[in-house]
Amino acid sequence: MLRALGALVLGALVAQPMLAAGFGLFEQGAKAQGMAGAFTAQADDPSLLFHNAGGLGFVTKTDTAVSLTYFKGTTATFRGAAPFPGSSARGEQNLINQPTPQLYFVSPINQTWKWGIGVDTPFGLTTDWKNPNSFAGRFLSTKAAIRAFDVNPTIGWQATPTLGIGFGAIARFSDLELKRNQAAINPFTLRVADVAHVDLKADLKEGYGWNVGLLEKFSDRFSVGLSYRSKIKVNYTGDARLNQIVTGFPQFDAAVAAQTPFGKNLPVKTSIDFPDMASLGLAFGLTPNLLLETDANWTGWSSFNTINIDFPRGDLPNATIPARWKNVYNYRAGLRWTASPSSQWRIGYVYDQTPQPEEAVNPLLPDADRNGFAIGYGWTGTHKLDLALSYIDFKSRTRLRSFPDDGDFFGTYKTRALILGAMFTW
Repeated sequence: MLRALGALVLGALVAQPMLAAGFGLFEQGAKAQGMAGAFTAQADDPSLLFHNAGGLGFVTKTDTAVSLTYFKGTTATFRGAAPFPGSSARGEQNLINQPTPQLYFVSPINQTWKWGIGVDTPFGLTTDWKNPNSFAGRFLSTKAAIRAFDVNPTIGWQATPTLGIGFGAIARFSDLELKRNQAAINPFTLRVADVAHVDLKADLKEGYGWNVGLLEKFSDRFSVGLSYRSKIKVNYTGDARLNQIVTGFPQFDAAVAAQTPFGKNLPVKTSIDFPDMASLGLAFGLTPNLLLETDANWTGWSSFNTINIDFPRGDLPNATIPARWKNVYNYRAGLRWTASPSSQWRIGYVYDQTPQPEEAVNPLLPDADRNGFAIGYGWTGTHKLDLALSYIDFKSRTRLRSFPDDGDFFGTYKTRALILGAMFTW
């Protein structure tokens, strides 16, 4: 039960079924989304506070932007493999249907110094499996949800006519909720039986970090952007609660109840080091109306190596759960065509590597390499409206091996999703 509780907490922290590999969400503004996130060397709307704070140095007027990113799953399935749970096992998630908001404000202080503040949602979403009382992976996870948002005040400096520098502080607020079943061998049937529902909730907690960005506009036809966002550690506290499932065998139920702290709030503590991220972007003006940007993004997922589960009252022993993720890159390319002074079309492509080793793939997070395709449109008048649509196709991911001392849960996962973005700026 201890190991299962540990895995449950781990799952909440990583249960992101789509988008930036692992548990990140890169879609934080519709203009950038229309170019598949290739925006580091442009950073020319208020979402620069997320993509590259260096763009703040070039702000010449006050702008406020309200953005909404809507995630819609289209496929999220599991097919089992031998030896466990077997080739006949099947699973399907309740398809995600999740909006996440963003809010940005930027303004000049004088000709040289600028400031802004952003509120965005760089981590979030949920995995939620159908038929939770019969799904073969219910002892690993039936539902895992994480909610997180950042508050990011930022200062920008136009160091030269062509160089912008930005620096910001980040306050991240996050909580989580996790559900799964607990199993035990029924000695009367010699079969696995569901003996408990496990529900863990962590309170809203905060962690702090920083970000920095540079944007150099060498000419009207070529610019380079570089941005970095630091690691942020969040220490969670909450309660785990176990509610007994009656099996119909009184002696067995009594034995389980005697060994398990049912019906009590069990204080639990854990923490997560959210990874640091760096982005390098190059923007090329192919013609006066056609711009191409290419970005390479690095994420330091190796910090997500293990997670410690602590029960401060000693209700259950403490544990360390392996994750063993690796640092990865994603590559983005976007094309922007200015059709008229008031309208702009965008397309983009992203290839995103997963940091998750095969041994860690399970119902908590069936992560995989992915390809993403985006299209967007922008209209500029008295105000601005940007729209974007992305299609994310995860490669099929199969697990056929496990970490030492970890249980087997083999099979293949397949996920696809659509993302709709809209941002209104005035």
